[in-house]
Amino acid sequence: MDLYNEIQPFGFILFARNLETPAQIQRLCADLRASVGWEAPVFIDQEGGRVQRLRPPFVRQWTPPLDMAEQLGASAERAFYLMARLIAHELRALGIDGNCIPTLDVARKETHAVLRNRCYGSDVTTVVRHGQAVSKGLVEGGVLPVIKHMPGHGLATLDSHLDVPRVSATEETLHAVDFAAFQPFSDMPLGMSAHLIFEALTDQPATISPDMVALIRNEIGFGGLLMTDDISMEALSGTVAERGAAALAAGCDVVLHCNGDLTEMRALWEAIGPMTEAAQARAEAAIATRRAPTPVDIAGLAAEFDALDV
Repeated sequence: MDLYNEIQPFGFILFARNLETPAQIQRLCADLRASVGWEAPVFIDQEGGRVQRLRPPFVRQWTPPLDMAEQLGASAERAFYLMARLIAHELRALGIDGNCIPTLDVARKETHAVLRNRCYGSDVTTVVRHGQAVSKGLVEGGVLPVIKHMPGHGLATLDSHLDVPRVSATEETLHAVDFAAFQPFSDMPLGMSAHLIFEALTDQPATISPDMVALIRNEIGFGGLLMTDDISMEALSGTVAERGAAALAAGCDVVLHCNGDLTEMRALWEAIGPMTEAAQARAEAAIATRRAPTPVDIAGLAAEFDALDV
């Protein structure tokens, strides 16, 4: 905890390895915030399906998003809202107030299995509609959403945890589909970059490409805090410290480090230092959107979701 007091991270992210019981999770969140001396956001990946760090019996097991979208059709938009609002209720009860969703990548048949059923649909209109429902549910539940993976990961046919995906699609396709899915979310407070190469536009993964970060800012119009996807993922080359420095040089605001290695954390901190003034301003603006949950009948929402039979 002394390290956190020294480096003052923007926030924290939790994984299954950190989570034991509700009381332990509540203590952990309180201890993390005490280590930095303020109510820093605590994030998690609670998407539903395979990627949900919290699981029964403490919380619900959720259907994979793409499966839910395909099963429910016209009812899916309401289901996505209900799921997000109920997840937010579960997270807030544990002290967690940030969730790395909505996932706005547009699914294709060739999308790698590590991502495909985490997507919200296979066309822009559907992804946007479901993503907006999820964002609304989280915000009303007092949880900060993080849109991902900017500017679009749906065409990746490799797992970026292990390899660097290369996308050969034309600029026309990218602008019309993958990038377009993020434009309606340009005013969101937090976003996450993608570790893949768009060959028509750059020879670097988007996270460390000044051209792609400029596209996120200018074409997509995203003005919020831009964090990297996990800087430890093997789609990026070099040491973790070198990767982090390259991401900030490209224009990302915050580096996300997820593997829990304290030696790497210190090396990363020494390489990147504190946030820039611009990044700090975006961080403060993001935190300012955090709010108390809107009162709601949680039991009623849960019953409504259960009646959808997913």
